[in-house]
This record gives sequence, structure tokens and C-alpha cells, in this order.
Amino acid sequence: MNAHILHTLRYLPLAALVLILGACSSQELGSDADAAQQVYVAPGEYDEFYGFMSGGYSGQLSVYGIPSGRHIYTVPVFSQLATNGYGYNEETKAMLETSYGFVPWGDAHHPELSQTDGVPDGRYIFINENNTPRVAKIDLNSFQTTEIIEIPNSGGNHASPFVTQNTEYISAATRFSVPMGDDGERDVAIDSYAENFQGTLSFIKMQDDGSMRLDFQILVPGFDYDLSHAGKGPSHGWSFFTSYNSEQAHTLLEVNASRNDKDYIAAVNWAKAAEYAAQGEGEMVPADYVRNYIDSDHIAKTERYNEVRVLDPTELPGMIYYLPTPKSPHGVDVSPDGELIVAGGKLSTVIPVHSFSKMIEAIENEDYEGEEQGIPVLRYDATLAGEVQNPGLGPLHTEFDGRGNAYTTAFISSEVVKWSLETFEVLDRIDTYYSPGHLMIPGGDSRKPWGKYLVALNKITKDRYLPTGPELFHSAQLIDISGDKMRLLLDFPTEGEPHYAQAIPADLIMDDDMVRFYPLEDNQNPHAITSEDQARVERDGNEVHVYMTTIRTHFAPDNIEGIKMGDTVYFHVTNLEQDWDVPHGFTVRGANTSELLIMPGETRTLVWTPDRVGVAPFYCTDFCSALHQEMQGYIRVSPAGSDVPISFGTGE
Repeated sequence: MNAHILHTLRYLPLAALVLILGACSSQELGSDADAAQQVYVAPGEYDEFYGFMSGGYSGQLSVYGIPSGRHIYTVPVFSQLATNGYGYNEETKAMLETSYGFVPWGDAHHPELSQTDGVPDGRYIFINENNTPRVAKIDLNSFQTTEIIEIPNSGGNHASPFVTQNTEYISAATRFSVPMGDDGERDVAIDSYAENFQGTLSFIKMQDDGSMRLDFQILVPGFDYDLSHAGKGPSHGWSFFTSYNSEQAHTLLEVNASRNDKDYIAAVNWAKAAEYAAQGEGEMVPADYVRNYIDSDHIAKTERYNEVRVLDPTELPGMIYYLPTPKSPHGVDVSPDGELIVAGGKLSTVIPVHSFSKMIEAIENEDYEGEEQGIPVLRYDATLAGEVQNPGLGPLHTEFDGRGNAYTTAFISSEVVKWSLETFEVLDRIDTYYSPGHLMIPGGDSRKPWGKYLVALNKITKDRYLPTGPELFHSAQLIDISGDKMRLLLDFPTEGEPHYAQAIPADLIMDDDMVRFYPLEDNQNPHAITSEDQARVERDGNEVHVYMTTIRTHFAPDNIEGIKMGDTVYFHVTNLEQDWDVPHGFTVRGANTSELLIMPGETRTLVWTPDRVGVAPFYCTDFCSALHQEMQGYIRVSPAGSDVPISFGTGE
């Protein structure tokens, strides 16, 4: 129900209000049996789509079934997760290393599926971290984060990560422009923003072995760069980035960055820029950043880099052009045929739609209205395909159904608006509850949308669920878009703040090759053991290493003595199980990290520093069998200088 309706209802008599709200509820909640059947997935059945939603300030990626809205799993990415020990245990801590040191939290915004020929292919999903600029890669064969690369010369990695048509590159752009260079160049007065602050557009190359490498950055004026999408089909080779704050304000941006009637979409010829980079053009500049990855031994490693190639468009022409766009544009989306570039000017009264072919013609004719710090600014009318009138208040993001229709969220008027890509006429609109940011159609930003459902990702949740205090999870709403009229089917709560989401047919991911366990013979962890006979405890000065196995329903060893105050104890626990759904857990009293969750055939390490004399119990934290409660043990801690020798055993 939008704002002006709420305003009207405020002045109605109570009885009339109840009747109207009742009628709205019955109609808009899609409460008929057909709506329920559309989202019902019977016990034992699977959903049609995997839905991937960013966890926002949780730093994680959430996996939902669509259309049921069932929360299936949380993939830990940028934040520690006690559920499985990610970022706590010794095997994964390095995934959270940055040039700023160990950062156990992140702000995840935009998941983006890998593509082949412009269509999601189910290999990987990427997601950005906004605060400490990073991009992560999740392997959809294992649903594990396998690589994270940091983005230098960036201050708010928001326009990220968006893939090119064949995932040749993953792009990222800084939201906050920052002073760059050495310490002396970065230590500048904030009010010197216009002369000293710069932006960067970064391009990460997917290499043949599937790893990521920061190939180059493009230097751009000190605006705020907001969102992006790559071209496809005829526009393949280009990427488009929205920008606002062309006023280059540095304070009270709500006023000072909203004065210009138009800001810009930056049209970037990334293929041209890649040619420059391959030719060694540009300049290698100092930059501290890291790349973290899971190695073949299933242990995270960190590589450190100290320079990056930077391309200056004032010296290397043809890389970038600005498209004037009203007003403070937020989202930018490319139609499935690659011809139309749709902007979401959040303060605009229309949705401007640029034409790629007209843009190329304007570039060839040098149809410019000026330049911004050496970058040509194309004439607005020369690139315009049309404007969508009456699109709602606060248009933000657009996706497509593959049948010639576009769907745009209107944040202020709380609605989704359907319009024609041919006539730019509004065809339908539906209220959301409330204030949608992004929306998601499976494959809706690709060349092949699966245009059956739309998910509105709403920012305000009030009155949708049983109250649970001052904070409520954000609400997602599933809308049927298979017919001429949109129809609300389902509300479901989400974790954190899911800024954006992507979805893909389940059968493109779920197959017989999905990794479900690590064969013992493939376990390359240097602390792995493959049988209880190899279980042991070794002292090396004040370090004690416990090589332990776990299997239903005991640990080996489960009695350990000879530990002294001042020791640091490393529990290297190997799960000898081979059935994929039998993980075991481990913790010990006084542990100041999380528990371990050890998957079949896997080894994980918990570091424990005892702080008192006595006997501490340890146990399995993951319910594994009827005798789970019996899965326990003891470790004896003696005073420093004690002569109690190391001893260990099970069943003795």
C-alpha cells in the first residue's frame, strides 16, 4: 500500500478503515488457493530455483528455495560464522586477511552469477564487500567461498561485482572517491576534494584456471560510482556505471549532491582498456592489497601485492564516455538484447532509456556537449531511446522477463512498475510492503531471463510478521509475473539486508558431481591422519599438537594428560566418516573461538590456550547419532613446571 493511500486512510472512520484494510488484505496477499499452490513445495520435493541473496551487514550469502521462500543455507563469506567455524579455525582464518589486517566482518551487497554467452551457467557466484573493498568467489559445486580479492584505491566497493558476457572480467567501482598516491598525496584537506579526490573503475580478470587477478584500474573523476552492469550481444565489450555527486560535494550530500539536473552513466569500453593493459600501457602504481584462496590442501592461503596497473583516459582515448542521465542515477541495467541501457534516477520523474546503437553513432560523430576532466560527455538527446513516464516515485532498479517487458522498483511509492521495452509505456503496477530497493527475476539481468517469478527486496518490514523487538529481518515478496498482471504470492523474511539477489534453475547446479565429502586419500591437510592408529599428542616446546580422529561415536584420543599452564594446544581433528551427511563437531571448555564443524574426510584445527589448572571436558557439538551424548573426552591441565608427562588414549 503506497504512501498516498496511507495518507488518505488516516482520515477515514475506523469501521470503514477495517473494511478497506480487510479487502486489501484479501486481494493483495493473493490469499486464494491458487496462490498457495503456486508456492507450495511438498515435503521431500525440491524448489524450482536456487535464490541467492546478499546478507548485507551480516557479511554472508543466503540461499533460498524459490518459490517456497525456504531458507536453505548460509554461505559464510566476509564474516566469521560460528555455525561451521569459518574464519575461526586455522584452515579458513586467512580468508579474512586484508591489507588492514584480519577483518572478521564485511558488508555484502550484490551477488552476481557467472555467465557464458550472457546466460548464468551455475559455476560460480561472486559477491562484493562494501566497507573493506573486496570481491569474493563462491564455488557452486561445493557452496564454499574459495577466493577473496581486495580492491586497492577504493573507498566503498559498491558498484561491484558485475560480470562480462563470458565472465572474462568482474568489474568493481569505488563509491567514495579518495585521495590516491603516497602518504603525502593522501594526507590532504577534505575541502580540497575537487582537486585531490579521484575514483577508480577496477577490472578483475578470470584466468584460465578459474582464479581472479586484478588486471587494471581506470582513473575517473571524483564522483560517487554507484552500480553497474555489463553489455551483452551488440554491447558486449562495454560496461556501464552510474555515478552521482557530479557536483563533487564533500559534506551534506543530501543537498549538495542533488543540485545538478543530470549526473552520468559512465560507458566504459573495457575491451579497449584490456587491449591497452595487454600492451603494457598505463602506469604501475603502488597499492597494497591481498588475494586469499583455498588451496588444494583445503587450507586458505594469502598472497600480497604492492602495485596495480592504472589507465588514465586522458592519455588513452576511447575507453570511456559519459552519458548525461537525470537525476542522481542509482541502478543501471541492460536489456536482454543488449541494446537498451536503463537508468534508475532516484530523484527523477522519468526512467531514461539510452540506446547503445545511438551511443556508438554519437561517439563516431563526436556528438559531445562537453567533457569532464578530459572524458567526453555525449549529448543526452543523441543517446536517448525514450523515457518512461509516470514510473512511480524513486525509481531504482530494473530487471527483464525475456518477453519484451521491464520491471522497475519505485522506492518512495513502494511499488513495482511493469513497462514495455518497445513503447516505454507503463503496463501494470503492484504495491509492495514497503520501499523496495533491488528486485530479482531469475536470470533477469542476462540474455535469457526465466521470467516466471519476481522477488521484491523490501527495505522496510513493519507489520508483515510477528513483532520481535526493535529489529525485524527485511521482507522479500514473491510476485507471479507469468501473466499480463502481476500478482503477489508470498512474503518471507530474509537475513540481514539483502541488497540484491540472483536466482538460477536448480537443475543447472544440482547434479551428481556436487562435492559432498572429501575422500580420506584426498585429504592433503598436513595435519590429517587417516586412522585411529595414527592419533597422537606431540609436544614442541610450549606448543602441543593433538592429532585426533572423530567417528561415530568417540574421539581418539579421548583422554589426554601432560598439558601445562602456558601451553598452546592445537587440536587437529580429522573426521573419518565418509557418508556426506555425517559431520562432527568439536569444542573444549574455555575455548575463545568457535566450535569446529568437520565435514566427512576433512581436517579442522582449533587453537586452545588453557587459563586454569584442572580437567577440561571436550565434546562433539553436532548431533551425529543416538550416542552423540557419549561422544566426549577430558584433557588434564597441570601447573606450569609440572612433571606430568604427555599421555593419551581411548578405551584404556
